[in-house]
Amino acid sequence: MNLAPYTKHKDSGVEWLGNVPAHWEMRRLRNVIDMRVSNVDKHIKDGETPVRLCNYVDVYKNDYISEQMTFMRATATDKEIDKFRLMKNDILITKDSETWNDIGVPALVTEPASDIISGYHLAILRPHADEITGRFLHRALQSKGLAYQFHTRANGVTRYGLSHAGIKSVWLPLPPLPEQAAIVRYLDYVERRIQRYVRTKRKLLGLLAEQKQAIIHRAVTRGLDPDAPLKPSGVEWLGDVPTHWEMRRLRNVIDMRVSNVDKHIKEGETPVRLCNYVDVYKNDYISKQMTFMHATATNDEIKRFRLIKDDVLITKDSETWDDIGVPALVTEPASDIISGYHLAILRPHVNDVMGSFLLRALQSKGLAYQFHTRANGVTRYGLSHADIKSVRLPSPPLPEQTTIVEYLDKTTAKIDAAIARTHHEIELINEYRTRLIADVVTGKVDVRDAATKLSDEADADDVMPDSDTADVLDSDTTFDEAAELDMVAELGHGN
Repeated sequence: MNLAPYTKHKDSGVEWLGNVPAHWEMRRLRNVIDMRVSNVDKHIKDGETPVRLCNYVDVYKNDYISEQMTFMRATATDKEIDKFRLMKNDILITKDSETWNDIGVPALVTEPASDIISGYHLAILRPHADEITGRFLHRALQSKGLAYQFHTRANGVTRYGLSHAGIKSVWLPLPPLPEQAAIVRYLDYVERRIQRYVRTKRKLLGLLAEQKQAIIHRAVTRGLDPDAPLKPSGVEWLGDVPTHWEMRRLRNVIDMRVSNVDKHIKEGETPVRLCNYVDVYKNDYISKQMTFMHATATNDEIKRFRLIKDDVLITKDSETWDDIGVPALVTEPASDIISGYHLAILRPHVNDVMGSFLLRALQSKGLAYQFHTRANGVTRYGLSHADIKSVRLPSPPLPEQTTIVEYLDKTTAKIDAAIARTHHEIELINEYRTRLIADVVTGKVDVRDAATKLSDEADADDVMPDSDTADVLDSDTTFDEAAELDMVAELGHGN
């Protein structure tokens, strides 16, 4: 399905938008929406009405907001509920964030409820129905041309934010209402195919991760000799271990340091690179070549929390209990790289455990479950120092640890390559999606004729499935992924 350009264009007057179709208008957001910025916090107060609070993370992680989602419980006054209650076709955007490029991320409200209201750090954009539809505004705000306008208007140093005027002054290309409907119909149709492909790839990632963890778990709890005699480990999630192995508490094989260094830059302190939660959560290995946040620390903090080779970092607290205890091994440190907040440094005793073996052991479900069952919290989960140190570790002799690590490095390399390749495929299709949305909502291609030829599937669901929240494909659903991706590409520019 080849898409032709519009025949007549005009200059939009906005650097990041370029030319737009000649019959489209250029309007500022203030002229097509009403805006409300919530000040409702996460507290529960006596005398107020219970509500469900739609927060920053709900918007940031989801394209669509519906009453079926799980929201934080809070309370609000009747006036706050009346002012910040979400309505169908409202658009929520992230109004401030720790990074400037997380500003202006949109989500469309598809299924509201009387007790769901907007929380702090968000702005409600309520479209004027006679000028713009919520679905078109949502798609327009997903385009880089509008996103860049938000980003350039964001102010701040350690936290960036948009003023009310900054939001309302953003320029929007505005086609007639029938054309908005055609654009939304076309993009929704393509989106379904992209999300179907992405969900299948995510299912594959899950299977690869399970396979990797199973290989690691068996090696670090049973060793490599299938005929080795076994004994009970004494830990439910570990099962039996070789009889010549020891079972040790972490406190007996590591020194632990828990950082309290925050992300701020303070006068009089020394510049450092801060290894943070996300650096550990997303990487098995930490090296000096990685990009770290810049911060400052005192000389005592640098001395205490500087990373050295073979340190193992773990996530000490998180918003979900199953993100606790995720490990990463320091392979190439530098004098200015220190551990940040929410992390614990486990420094192995060299005569007891290798850092590389400790990494693999902590990647096994047997040790992960010990962290998870010790995590405490309600809205945020965490591990105490005693909880971490009390975890029990299978401990083979050092030469056997070396053999196990070498085996796992070799065995999991192919799985890691498949995981990286699958992540890359997801990135490519999401880049294509981003480019297509930008081209369509700014009038670089004309989809009006294409939209009329689409099947009724485009109208089958009021809510588009989101790759982060929708269930994976049913087990009995299969299709040719290559053919599906070809069809997605064909729906684009005809390349």
